Amino acid sequence: MTVQQLPPRSAWSSGHRFDDQRCWEARLRLGFQDDGGVTRLKDVDHHGPLRVQRPFYPEGNHGPCHVYLLHPPGGLVSGDRLHVDVRVKPGASALLTTPAANKLYRADSHGVAWKQHTRLSIADAAFVEWLPQETIAFDGSRGIQETEVVLEKSARCLGWEVLALGRPASQMPFASGHLEQRFRLTLDGRPLWLERQPLDPLHRRFHGRWGQGGHQVQATLWAAGLADPLAAVEEIRRQLDKRASPGWAVTQRHGVLLLRYLGDSRAQAWGLCEAAWAVLRPLFNGRGVCPPRIWRT
Repeated sequence: MTVQQLPPRSAWSSGHRFDDQRCWEARLRLGFQDDGGVTRLKDVDHHGPLRVQRPFYPEGNHGPCHVYLLHPPGGLVSGDRLHVDVRVKPGASALLTTPAANKLYRADSHGVAWKQHTRLSIADAAFVEWLPQETIAFDGSRGIQETEVVLEKSARCLGWEVLALGRPASQMPFASGHLEQRFRLTLDGRPLWLERQPLDPLHRRFHGRWGQGGHQVQATLWAAGLADPLAAVEEIRRQLDKRASPGWAVTQRHGVLLLRYLGDSRAQAWGLCEAAWAVLRPLFNGRGVCPPRIWRT
């Protein structure tokens, strides 16, 4: 893969100014559709520093369309706004990931927040795998992450979010700042999973055993549209128990399977999500996992 020198911030399309710094408003809209049994990326519209590489078909032309989302700046700073809108038409199948970890940098002197919004609109009989690499929140970061999944009829979706707070290995824990994660999943307009999670290291919930417990890494994996979610939960428990990884649990509510991890190891959280993906994917499309090549670079 060729690595190109990125232009300075001023060279990209940008939004408003905060504290004499250029902050970016970036949008990306993708549209997938089934074309005779082959999923095609038919619609790409972008503004600002959000791009995609060309589609890949590592599982054959009739397998899912693999797409890598590129954010050349590599992270968010105060005032940045990132919007990703993915629309998948009936019968199409897509796997989306990122080439590297997403970084949430320290807020500016005014404490201006960033915002990241992802919307996945999945039509009847379509299947989407949303598998971004982990997010790393630097000490002092302030912002909101929103993930919205809109399902129609027999649509199916599997996704995850792995979040690491601070950089403890560099003696830089997440000691200040404020993050908020919001999840919303609906089926034919009916809410199935709504969640709002504030993360504030100065709040007692962050250190309480009934809350974050002082842990620095967390992950959430969701799966919707399974034929038998209860059986899937039991299969994950059976297979992942062999890994003896502490700090995780899996359940289902209203047909949505949810797996959680809370601990202090990014590698452990990522490995757990990959292992659960290996269990769940055949239940969706009869295929074994096909890890994107970019994960190994």
